[in-house]
Amino acid sequence: MKNNGYNLWLQYTDIENSTLKKKYLSQIKNIHSFGNSETIKACVEELERGFSGLFGDDYFLDKEASNNVLIIGTISNLNDIHQKNLKEDVLQIKKDGFIIKKIEINGNKKIVITAKTATGVLYGVFRFLRELQTNQPIEQIKIIDSPKVDVRILNHWDNLDRTVERGYAGFSIFDWHKLPDFKDPRYLDYARANASIGINGTVVNNVNSNALILTPMYLEKVKALADIFRPYGLKIYLTARFSAPIEIGGLKTADPLNEDVKNWWNEKVKEIYKYIPDFGGFLVKANSEGQPGPQDYDRNHVDGANMFADALAPFKGIVMWRAFVYSEHNPTDRAKQAYTEFVPYDGKFKDNVIIQVKNGAIDFQPREPFHPMFGAMPNTNLMIEFQITQEYMGGATHLVYQPKLFQEVLEADTYRKGKGSIVAKVIDGSLHNKKLTGVSGVSNIGNDINWTGNHFLQSNWYGFGRLAWNPYLDAKSIADEWLRMTFTNENDFVNPIKNMMIDSRETVVNYMTPLGLHHIMATNHHYGPGPWVGNLSRPEWNPVYYHKANEKGVGFNRTKTGSNATAQYAPEVEEMFNNVSTTPEIYLLWFHHLPWDYKLKNGKTLWNNIALKYQQGVNEAENMISSWNLMEQYVDESRFKEIQMMLNIQYKEAKWWRDSCLLYFQQFSKMKLPDGVEKPNKSLNYFQTLKHPYAPGIKSQW
Repeated sequence: MKNNGYNLWLQYTDIENSTLKKKYLSQIKNIHSFGNSETIKACVEELERGFSGLFGDDYFLDKEASNNVLIIGTISNLNDIHQKNLKEDVLQIKKDGFIIKKIEINGNKKIVITAKTATGVLYGVFRFLRELQTNQPIEQIKIIDSPKVDVRILNHWDNLDRTVERGYAGFSIFDWHKLPDFKDPRYLDYARANASIGINGTVVNNVNSNALILTPMYLEKVKALADIFRPYGLKIYLTARFSAPIEIGGLKTADPLNEDVKNWWNEKVKEIYKYIPDFGGFLVKANSEGQPGPQDYDRNHVDGANMFADALAPFKGIVMWRAFVYSEHNPTDRAKQAYTEFVPYDGKFKDNVIIQVKNGAIDFQPREPFHPMFGAMPNTNLMIEFQITQEYMGGATHLVYQPKLFQEVLEADTYRKGKGSIVAKVIDGSLHNKKLTGVSGVSNIGNDINWTGNHFLQSNWYGFGRLAWNPYLDAKSIADEWLRMTFTNENDFVNPIKNMMIDSRETVVNYMTPLGLHHIMATNHHYGPGPWVGNLSRPEWNPVYYHKANEKGVGFNRTKTGSNATAQYAPEVEEMFNNVSTTPEIYLLWFHHLPWDYKLKNGKTLWNNIALKYQQGVNEAENMISSWNLMEQYVDESRFKEIQMMLNIQYKEAKWWRDSCLLYFQQFSKMKLPDGVEKPNKSLNYFQTLKHPYAPGIKSQW
């Protein structure tokens, strides 16, 4: 059987358990929908699509049936008797939350899917289909669920020429040249997939933005997408180039305090809302990596963000202002710069501004400690930014189940209001009683037929959506759902592959950046190792800046005797990270520069531990191949072979990471490799001379 992966986790394959299938069919004889909005129509279409796939030839609806009927509609559109049966349940849901409940009226059993909004009903429909896909009982079904975060959004780093910065799954799915007249059916399936996991927003252009997106020619194209996405509750957002008033507006300045500039943005926002009445707002990258911003005019982030906020406020739009800032003119530790620039302005941003903060203080590394800004701005709306695409984790060829990373960050304790002040509570607003909350993820989607370049990396898109909906979910449970929906419900497949997925994140840390090493990837494209790079114009672009390896040892001293980045955390966290004996070993070299012969808790030297971790990562990558090879009977031939080839690439590149990094660091440690570590069969010079001018994800510099 051929399966190209296009249907993602919405496979809706025929239920193999005939007894279970009959049970489901006996409980769903008919569908009654209330309301005629485009979203309710989409609900009916999705149910019919799902039922016809899950039940196969046995599927039919008895239009005359009044018993065992599935009822869908907003609570306000349901019959009085249905409303009466759900009165108490409705009190438990928030906007876009839903109820799925088995009720009985006059002896007739019914399953009701309802919500306060049509979008909430749609989320309930997808949840009901998920219950069927994962073979859950529905005899006494009662599910009441609401999103814990307001803005659950994908950030596409897609350019207008269809290249994708840090994209590893082909070109952009947005064909700007053919829009607005050619509407690729994929746009609808994209909206369906996002709605199925509760994602309610999408930024369709790169943070390194092009002002042309704000011109009428492109706004007409954006409108076409918005019209397709609207029935699925998916709002469009755009990145706004700060210098747009100059580049497309004919002004001589973009100073946020200039009245002409303010007026230009006010009029531009009005124009956008004429095209797209439910436009979500702007994402802005300013004064970062050469992007224009308010500091070009001796203004600050508050001045810039609040200018946009004022323009958007009449339309209830929001500004997502990125905190990813660092300057080559700032000699301090790069990890400190975002906190230094933003925390002093706590409480000065408008209510419709939300500061978008990366999960860690550097840049989407395989592992980073949580960003010190979380919990440090109690009077400011903060949202977290994860990177679903794998810029620093092997692109699309490496299986890395990232919800494990996301969960690790969300569970980290900031101690800002005492023990238990975890990042998730900052993000859902409960720690500081914030009304505007958000989670963003840098998309890993491209125009490859399977969307993400690697079938397994669909799980990262899926898992991001699930954790954006509820940041307290467990990554292992999410993996279980995804595997059952995407492949099979056979436990002999699900359980071992679920464990493989959960372990995969630690595997990539082991063979890339163990024990707190970070940002030692090759230059520019970040593909493969490059710990030797030290000749770039900006110091913080060089891997040697981060590992500081020399004959004395390795690691970045961020304690009070070094850059003092630890002081940006709450006192309890600062104390833990300042003390080498209490710093978790997974962050050891992030916060400490230690001698090569320093003894870790297992009694082995730092050098031996680093080498053994690299070898462990290689061994684990090899074990992933073995685990997958045992699963052939459960997976269609095409997906099985494609994943098998990807895992072999990952194993090959894990050895490349191990050999090149250990040869490089061995120059300084001058210590032999411990027993159990395979000796490299190539020289360091060989690895240093490897070139990858056309690695995907960034335009070639050659």
